Amino acid sequence: MVRSYSEELEYLERITPTSWRIKKGFVPNMKVEGVFYVNDHLEKLMFEELQHACRPGGFGGFLPGVKQIANVAALPGIVGNSIGLPDIHSGYGFAIGNMAAFDMDDPNAIVSPGGVGFDINCGVRLLRTNLSEKDVQPVKEQLAQSMFDHIPVGVGSKGIIPMGAKDLEEALEMGMDWSLREGYIWAEDKEHCEEYGRMLQADPNCVSARAKKRGLPQLGTLGAGNHYAEIQVVEEIFNEHNAKRMGIEFEGQVCVMIHCGSRGLGHQVATDALVSMEKAMKRDKIEVNDRQLACAQIHSKEGQDYLKGMAAAANYAWVNRSSMTFLCRQSFAKMFNSTPDDLDMHMIYDVSHNIAKVEQHFVQGKEKTLLVHRKGSTRAFPPHHPLIPVDYQLTGQPVLIGGTMGTCSYVLTGTEIGMQQTFGSTCHGAGRALSRAKSRRNLDYVDVLKALDKQGISIRVASPKLVMEEAPESYKNVTDVVDTCHIAGISQKCFKLRPVAVIKG
Repeated sequence: MVRSYSEELEYLERITPTSWRIKKGFVPNMKVEGVFYVNDHLEKLMFEELQHACRPGGFGGFLPGVKQIANVAALPGIVGNSIGLPDIHSGYGFAIGNMAAFDMDDPNAIVSPGGVGFDINCGVRLLRTNLSEKDVQPVKEQLAQSMFDHIPVGVGSKGIIPMGAKDLEEALEMGMDWSLREGYIWAEDKEHCEEYGRMLQADPNCVSARAKKRGLPQLGTLGAGNHYAEIQVVEEIFNEHNAKRMGIEFEGQVCVMIHCGSRGLGHQVATDALVSMEKAMKRDKIEVNDRQLACAQIHSKEGQDYLKGMAAAANYAWVNRSSMTFLCRQSFAKMFNSTPDDLDMHMIYDVSHNIAKVEQHFVQGKEKTLLVHRKGSTRAFPPHHPLIPVDYQLTGQPVLIGGTMGTCSYVLTGTEIGMQQTFGSTCHGAGRALSRAKSRRNLDYVDVLKALDKQGISIRVASPKLVMEEAPESYKNVTDVVDTCHIAGISQKCFKLRPVAVIKG
């Protein structure tokens, strides 16, 4: 029986000015409660979505975010809460912006590809330079064109980094160690990357031939959708000490942000795993509220094969971003008749926001080994955490929050509160407010491009019609999202960036 909207609301309770609780009973079999973080504006979007789902005819497509958080709370082995970050929106199985942790010591605990996403290790990388906006403005159009020429973009784009089948196998196993060996990155790039750019449990044998075939031509490509390379300038510094530790010295300083993932290879790894897990669920009698939450016990063959294949796809994504880092550095060096080193093109950090990782956390005062699923959410470890680089031991881990096309981006840092409340996790971006189909219906790409031009943003796109899907109107306000995380204390604002040039698929 479908409950009315007012009946649904009885299960939801505000617990702080920025967070709500989803009580047990909201959906069947909840093992833990759900929690989601919102401010007043984001809260309205969240409840409108739920209200819409209670009308006759239902929601269609994906379930509303609140329902998805609750369904995840019903999965075997979950601990703490099923958590929705402020950029949450409906996704496949898990909502995008939903994180959840599972107890590795519980034989029934599961791993779910829906809790990682199809674009495994989609993530963001930020490079700094010693250039100012004044240096870039006179050559902005040429620089944007040079970046567009250097980085292959768009659906079906092919990489220009030499790559054979043997190279691909090695890249899947070695991650950024492969890029370092081949001379595409600097040694310190690895230090400033989550997992040091390599997941050690990766096994290329757990990646299907079809996935490898899709991935081979695409390494070193940006792809399409919400992926981009942006030339940005520092607009506002909120924490001078932390910004300086990252090499950010002044407002107007030029940075480059790269947002992409594992392309067709990661998508195929997820697709293959979902097929094998449906069979495993029947065998092991795993019950879920939504068939999109297909999963397998962590220690089953299917669970382990997925985790090894996912790690290989994550390594592929780091090599992919590293290859584009190399191309960005080349592009800037040519434009300014210099070297990447003289331009101080060091990597500030690289974060993943679609990944599952084994981590140590405290649950009810006891240290536990957990498999933490972060889908559309970013790791945000606090100061003094052993897994963050020496450079950032006093600041906390840098967290890169990409904005939507033509809007600002942010760099945050991890906090102890986040460690306690969200297993060291925070938001990943703006989060969609309109579906891609609705964006295409409601917006005109010429208007979107004109608006960007009016803001003084140079844009290079392989497919202008995809621009409507990525227009700022299609997304939540990234400042709303970041401010909610900052006020809740799960991460802290460090500095804000605005785009001057956007390269898209």
